Amino acid sequence: MHYDGGSMKIYAQMVTRLDYQIGRILGALRALGLEDETMVVFTSDNGGERFSDTWPFSGRKTELLEGGIRIPAIVRYPGRIEKGREIDVPVMTIDWLPTLLSIAQTTPSSAFPSDGLDILPILKGDQPKSRALFWRYKFLAQKACRLGNHKYLKIGDNSFLFDVVEDPMERANLKDRMPELFNGLKLAWDDWNKTMLPLVADSFTHGPTGAELADRFSN
Repeated sequence: MHYDGGSMKIYAQMVTRLDYQIGRILGALRALGLEDETMVVFTSDNGGERFSDTWPFSGRKTELLEGGIRIPAIVRYPGRIEKGREIDVPVMTIDWLPTLLSIAQTTPSSAFPSDGLDILPILKGDQPKSRALFWRYKFLAQKACRLGNHKYLKIGDNSFLFDVVEDPMERANLKDRMPELFNGLKLAWDDWNKTMLPLVADSFTHGPTGAELADRFSN
């Protein structure tokens, strides 16, 4: 992929400024004596933008391929979490609310329960039971459900089953080889979607098409 010099200069400045501001936050916590008692989370709200290289994944922002939903999550909590540990348990943005409430020694309102999970035990090293994670995105009627290593994915009229651990690029469609698992994840997504608010018909949505990027599922 080609980048012009002007764009690269802007991105370099952005990363430098981001690093500087994070340093200010950590420095303030240290100065206040709160460093060991404060969880700091560095993460993102979506996968790579249009100029990003999302390898070893495919896809990007606005897509439910791994490159569009797999994001960095770096947690610093010196008083409670061991330094340098890597965790491969899939977690989701919705998990931060119940986690932060748990740290504050409170819980979500029973009238408005969280869809997420308190992941502090996971961050401390516990191995939880596998759970299903769900996504939907209006552009191309995208649907996705991950359970364990496998992920059901639908983009337009195309449906897939991937092992996203062995095949993070999502190239080998397993739905005909593992029809029972494929149908089970599809049904799980349908059941979850019934509990969600309906998508608004005239709301804005967008994403790359085959006219813009060759390796895409639409024209």
